[in-house]
Amino acid sequence: MTTQRTVPADADDPTLEADVFARNCPSRLVLQNVVSRWGVLALVALREGPYRFSALRRRVDGVSERMLSQTLQALERDGMVNREVQETIPPRVEYTLTELGADVAAHLEALIQVVETNLPRVHAAQAAYHRD
Repeated sequence: MTTQRTVPADADDPTLEADVFARNCPSRLVLQNVVSRWGVLALVALREGPYRFSALRRRVDGVSERMLSQTLQALERDGMVNREVQETIPPRVEYTLTELGADVAAHLEALIQVVETNLPRVHAAQAAYHRD
């Protein structure tokens, strides 16, 4: 991510530098998929290892089948997730992180750890906000 640039990134010109702050930068769409409610959880869960769809859905408690499917498709399209169909009867589909997905997921997990570690401070801030 850069903080200064003169030419906005264009999806039709891959030679331009990405700038998530530029209105038409394609990195915004990728970021949206990664940091979506279910994208974060799916990526971090997949750091634990390969998952079949139903097991991943159980791990990411609360996600609907439709939302998880859409999330995984978007992450696969963006090169974060690998979908492997195993030729068994019945067929098995397994999801794993790509190298890029593993890198992104590591950063997301660090962010989750910061939030979870500081949850008491967040709760105190929320309580103070609602008192005022």
